Amino acid sequence: MAYDKFNILTSSAVPLPIENVDTDQIIPARFLKATKREGFGDNLFRDWRYNGDDTPKADFVLNDPTYSGKILVGGKNFGSGSSREHAAWAVYDYGFRAVVSSFFADIFKGNCLNIGVLPVQVSPEFAAKIFAAIEADPTTELEINLPEQTITLKATGDKESFDINGYKKNNMINGFDDIDYLSNIKDDIVTFAEKQLI
Repeated sequence: MAYDKFNILTSSAVPLPIENVDTDQIIPARFLKATKREGFGDNLFRDWRYNGDDTPKADFVLNDPTYSGKILVGGKNFGSGSSREHAAWAVYDYGFRAVVSSFFADIFKGNCLNIGVLPVQVSPEFAAKIFAAIEADPTTELEINLPEQTITLKATGDKESFDINGYKKNNMINGFDDIDYLSNIKDDIVTFAEKQLI
């Protein structure tokens, strides 16, 4: 399988309430030379996480032990800018399995879905509730239910639905990338092709 299957994720979350986070901030261009998806997590938000001498910036959220989890909660218009796939790779490689925002750049959203990171778009009002809940209790948990397409604040029961393309949803539930999907229906493809030759 290309990546972990995604069904129901229950986790605390890391808040990044900054709007218009672009892909160069997610993974700076100087780290795009590699072609494998491994190792990019070390440089996720590199210039925000580290000083020039490679010491961690104590005030950046990924360096704050108060926050942890497999869900990143970003501000509006998350993943804007250039179309680099490496931004999604860095998010996945760091350990996040979902990103929540009130709006995603389309290409970043697609790149996430292709490699096993679930982009969950919520209303601005629900995003504000999530940020407030995390601020009040950094250990608060979110439940993201992909089959039901819902996200829930566990502490309060507040819930909202989210949209996802049916094909991408099926792939994420099965842990498939596009090639895995085609391999899984190989027999159907062969049968169809043979019928065309009759």
